[in-house]
Amino acid sequence: MLMDKPRQGFWCECWTEDLTDGMQWPALRASFDAYSAPQVDRWVAIALRTISPALDPDASDEVWAWLHDGRAETRRALLRLEPCTVSVTQASTRITWTIRPVTFLPLTHRQGVQLPDCAYAFEPHAGSSTSGAPD
Repeated sequence: MLMDKPRQGFWCECWTEDLTDGMQWPALRASFDAYSAPQVDRWVAIALRTISPALDPDASDEVWAWLHDGRAETRRALLRLEPCTVSVTQASTRITWTIRPVTFLPLTHRQGVQLPDCAYAFEPHAGSSTSGAPD
């Protein structure tokens, strides 16, 4: 998506956490940039519907409770540009979707732009190669 000015949106992530291992950090499984509350809502709902058949009965109940009741509350929070989380616990694993409102900044392209002099002064460290092959 080409942007020429800052744009409001949401940064979404899906994390998993092993609840039996207090020494292990949560693991990032997916991330997604969304530009509307409905986009975020669909992303989480589709993910939950997709995994629900593989979940145990308690976790499946958590999923369907969010889809039927919690989803509307989450959508309202997103429309107010509030951060949200949606979690489900399967056995010893917690899966959490985090959603944060953000401002996406436009990026500039380098085509046809004169780079600063320092860009041409860069020299790779000894022993490194751009081809990936040893020197």
